[in-house]
Amino acid sequence: MQVGINSIKNGLSIELEGAVYYVASYENVKPGKGSAFVRTRLKNIKTGAILERTFRNEKIETAEIDKRTFVYLYTAGDIYEFMDHDTYEQMALHKDQVGEVINYLKENLETTALIYKGQVLTLEPPIFIDLKIVGTEPAIRGDTSKSGNKPAKTETGFVVSVPLFVNEGDVVRIDTRTKEYVGRA
Repeated sequence: MQVGINSIKNGLSIELEGAVYYVASYENVKPGKGSAFVRTRLKNIKTGAILERTFRNEKIETAEIDKRTFVYLYTAGDIYEFMDHDTYEQMALHKDQVGEVINYLKENLETTALIYKGQVLTLEPPIFIDLKIVGTEPAIRGDTSKSGNKPAKTETGFVVSVPLFVNEGDVVRIDTRTKEYVGRA
């Protein structure tokens, strides 16, 4: 569906030059001379790249993005199997399609899939996820949360920086937006 530049708002999904973007920010500009235009910052849904673009008197093609809940089932080599939570259909995705979510995948994890024209663009993990620590240096008496950090390997293979008092076997909460330790679970 095509819309005019007056319909551009934050969060609008558009198709531009064969890629799908959403509007991160926009500014309506009405100069003293000439016609009005809209300055935008667009974020590519698939790659996360930012594009700054100015739209004048033109029509913009909107993109109908479908959000579905997928549940992670298992991995077979480079293929990751997911199940659509609503239809119970299984979907096989290659390692490259899964992206950053690989760091957090464990059985029965619910992710949000952004789908455009029947193709999965990207997967979004939950904001916070609890993972078990499987490898780190042991804590020493007197270690506190203020004294520093150490690397720790989680059950999914993801390495996160945790406070010195965290031990193997502890379950920690990680913020998937910043990829940082938040606290113990």
